[in-house]
Amino acid sequence: MPTSDSALHFSTLHFDSTLHFIVPGDPNQNTGGYRYVRKLVEALNEAGTKAMVTGVPGAFPKPDAIAIQAMDNLLVKLEEGSRVILDGLAMSAMPEVLAKHTHRLRLIALIHHPLADETGLNKSEQDWFFEREKLALATVGGVFTTSAFTAYRLADYGVAPERIRTAEPGVENPVGNVLPTISEALGGTQKARVPHILCVAHLSPRKAQHHLVQALAQLDDLLWHCTLAGSCERDSTYANTVQKQIDELGLNARIDLAGEVDAQRLASLYQSADVFVLPSLYEGYGMVIDEAIAAGLPVISSDGGALKNTSARPGVRLYRAGDTSALQANLKAWLGDPVALAQARALAENESSNVMSWADTASLLLKGLSYFEQRHCGETYFADEWLQAREAADHDARSVELTQRLDRWVSERISGNSDREGPIRILDIGTGRGSNVVYLAPALPMPQEWMLVDQDESLLREASHRAHQLKLACETQQRRILPKDFRELISSNTDVVTASALIDLVSELWLAALVDEVTSKHVAILIVLSYTGNFVLSPTHKYDSRLQALVNQHQHGDKGTGAALGPDAAARFAHKLKAKGYEVHVADTPWQLTGKDAKLAEMLMAGWVTAAKQQSSEASEQLDEWFATRKRQLLAGVLKITVPHQDVLGLPSSHFPDTAPNQTQ
Repeated sequence: MPTSDSALHFSTLHFDSTLHFIVPGDPNQNTGGYRYVRKLVEALNEAGTKAMVTGVPGAFPKPDAIAIQAMDNLLVKLEEGSRVILDGLAMSAMPEVLAKHTHRLRLIALIHHPLADETGLNKSEQDWFFEREKLALATVGGVFTTSAFTAYRLADYGVAPERIRTAEPGVENPVGNVLPTISEALGGTQKARVPHILCVAHLSPRKAQHHLVQALAQLDDLLWHCTLAGSCERDSTYANTVQKQIDELGLNARIDLAGEVDAQRLASLYQSADVFVLPSLYEGYGMVIDEAIAAGLPVISSDGGALKNTSARPGVRLYRAGDTSALQANLKAWLGDPVALAQARALAENESSNVMSWADTASLLLKGLSYFEQRHCGETYFADEWLQAREAADHDARSVELTQRLDRWVSERISGNSDREGPIRILDIGTGRGSNVVYLAPALPMPQEWMLVDQDESLLREASHRAHQLKLACETQQRRILPKDFRELISSNTDVVTASALIDLVSELWLAALVDEVTSKHVAILIVLSYTGNFVLSPTHKYDSRLQALVNQHQHGDKGTGAALGPDAAARFAHKLKAKGYEVHVADTPWQLTGKDAKLAEMLMAGWVTAAKQQSSEASEQLDEWFATRKRQLLAGVLKITVPHQDVLGLPSSHFPDTAPNQTQ
């Protein structure tokens, strides 16, 4: 397990058994995203898992004040430990609200497609949505997507694959179809039938219904009738544009704008249709394709976004998104050839048996939730118990020399400024239960004033209590820290910034932001006990190297701020400080664990095994054998474990005029 003492760890929570789905606005809206959530919730309840969906008022996806306050109020009311699945339209642009609640709720994102991928946004809007959603996705505990395409797309947002699970949409039971048989289509004694074209999607530029209207206008010599089913209210300007286009082309008698329809009417439309068309420029999945196939309908679809994958199946003709000429050619190929249409229908009917049900989707979601919980427990363990178990080893390992250097620097800072008044001000980031305060406070000049920052409220209370027992002035801030937050965190009167076992869990961007702000304020910084990668166990075991490689691979995974620096963190930190002209001192501070540290050693090894299994499930049997052997050795008192760490002290060089800049020890 990561050896962190930091705020990036959560306490173990008692989970409310209800799954809380949160969507923007009215949950009963008939778009694909809303139908996905409603049908999934129904399937979960039918399977015996209590689930409910709640709508949040206000404007979305760019939330207004009403939406932000409503989301905050809703999350406040949920019981601690509740599992909350947040639709991307609702949560992706309000990371600050999520950060307030991530310590007490199990927040999971449900992403149909990234907000910045919506058609019609200008560059500034795209950038805004991208940055907001990236922050929001870093805040939640896991991410569900509705397609493999969207899962892959989220790599651009810094979401590691191990933080994502996919639950593709299901469909209702097939509604059947009344298309003619091939023999009837060939002519026979049947009266010529007017093919009915169906498109189901709310009217919007991304859905591109105007492309379908344009293509059909060039086929006025063929028999066809078309129904566009979907809300005209979500983007009334675009809907009016499509209606005007139909009017100007003289197609009012052949194209119906049905508006938003209920489930019974929708089923009737599928049943009476001959061809389904989806001209969308981009989809995160395209669940209407599954619905059409389940109804035995042949489909003409663009390849926009995930549609390239969703529509790659028998009975579907694909064309390049936005290519109206190609759409027209595909329509003509079926509308002008009843035999080809009937053959496509037969392929679609055969493919209908392969379409997933909503029960299948519910099963995928439950498996994903189980995976997230196991991953969460593996990474966080029991936060308070873990932090208590490691404190003695932390204090034994820490560099006395670096502590003394910091003491001298602080003393000279005070004595060299005759106008200075008040206590030494120290900011401790990711304070946990206050281990850093307990170690450093007696070693530095008094009086002192500490600011303790952590996202775990219960740990902050304990840290504050311990600081007050040491007669220290102390304030606390409960918050998650993002790179943009350092400027307000490190006040102009701060003297020292500290953290323990933290930076191996953060990203390069996070660490760079910290260094930039610290050096701009000319304060000292002491970061201790950063894991450096090459742990050693004695006696050796044949699986030691395999375990270590997997653990270090896991250490580079996303721990909430992007790809973590892991074992490289201390060296990167020292390099960044040197580049800013700081005097840098580095000390090796390894844990040396033996039988007297049995509880910590077993917890540490259990965490290693869990992390390694997350990287390679195929190695589970080997890892279990390794752990069983190591526990027997620990019980027998013959096991020794060395876990390498480094402490790094950075000092503004001007305060040590007799010492060469950029010195490293």
